[in-house]
Amino acid sequence: MSIPALPTLRQLQFFMALIRRQSFSKAADDCFVSQSTLSSAIKEMELLLGRQLVDRSTRSFALTPAGEEVAARASEILAATEDLVRAASGRRPLEGAFHLGVIPTVAPFLLPRATQDLNKSHPTLELYLREDLTAALAERLSAGLIDAALMAFPYEIAGADSIEIADDPFWFACAPDHEFAGRDALDTDDLAGCELLLLEDGHCLREHAIDACQLANRSASSSFGGTSLFTLAQMARTGLGATLLPEMAVRDGLAKAAGLVAIPFRDPKPSRKIGVAWRRGSGRRDEAEAVAKVFAAQF
Repeated sequence: MSIPALPTLRQLQFFMALIRRQSFSKAADDCFVSQSTLSSAIKEMELLLGRQLVDRSTRSFALTPAGEEVAARASEILAATEDLVRAASGRRPLEGAFHLGVIPTVAPFLLPRATQDLNKSHPTLELYLREDLTAALAERLSAGLIDAALMAFPYEIAGADSIEIADDPFWFACAPDHEFAGRDALDTDDLAGCELLLLEDGHCLREHAIDACQLANRSASSSFGGTSLFTLAQMARTGLGATLLPEMAVRDGLAKAAGLVAIPFRDPKPSRKIGVAWRRGSGRRDEAEAVAKVFAAQF
């Protein structure tokens, strides 16, 4: 019985790089090979599989149905192979390279202190950080491009486990002349009809704030959609509307620096959960939990 010819791991790496970059030239640069080398490797894989994987009839990048199927399986194969290499190396937790993704509404408030603690407690750690939106980090985690993600929950990632490390309550932040500025605390019911400035779609903090505060009007921020908490704070200072800030941002001085009044909510406080996610079966559980412990100490 003959052994069937199989695609090489290198070919799969080239193929996944092409999918990420959606460009043969950019994928080749990422893989440190010439464009012709990468293109030839993918054509060889297509011949081996007997199926066309990339649709070359259009100017924009597109996969064929067979290409989409191979992409889904290739990411799993490469992730499992990388895990095998790590397991065989016998490295101790947080020794060597560790790729951590962090969402933008957490990164500036937790990373500076936590990374210093990680460097002190794990001097042989080579920490690589990636700041991105939750959906992009989830995709990179599933593809094995990052080892863990520091993010806000609830958020489902297929094939991932997670550990929650802290509760991050929301605060109401407004200009000093806002009608609520003199309040000691608010109830979520007070937000009914209140003009709120929230992050634009794509930021999980927007959905978490809407859900946690039980906002009936899901287009509460129709007058403005911000791309960062810093922008929201500055716009709220102009009187365009109030906003909702996570406690970690308030504690870090964001509201004060923008000249805003920050008001807490009464119990039960609306909040989001902060935690660390990692790929199930990746062998990174111990390391992810060690990272989570360091970040939990920041609360």
